[in-house]
Amino acid sequence: MSTVEKIEGEIAGLSPADLVAFRRWFIEFDAIAWDRQFETDAIGGKLDALAERALKDHTSGRSTEF
Repeated sequence: MSTVEKIEGEIAGLSPADLVAFRRWFIEFDAIAWDRQFETDAIGGKLDALAERALKDHTSGRSTEF
């Protein structure tokens, strides 16, 4: 049995109150992990091409204001 399968089994056995607490914790945990990955990608230049394309599209009039 894999670690993920073990965790899935533990989660499935949580009480409703514990499941609510777990969901709240995981949402925050996941958001922090996503922010870290986004920051790492930005610092590493992985988003540069997207930014350049967006700026080019904007200066060419292919964007709209919010």
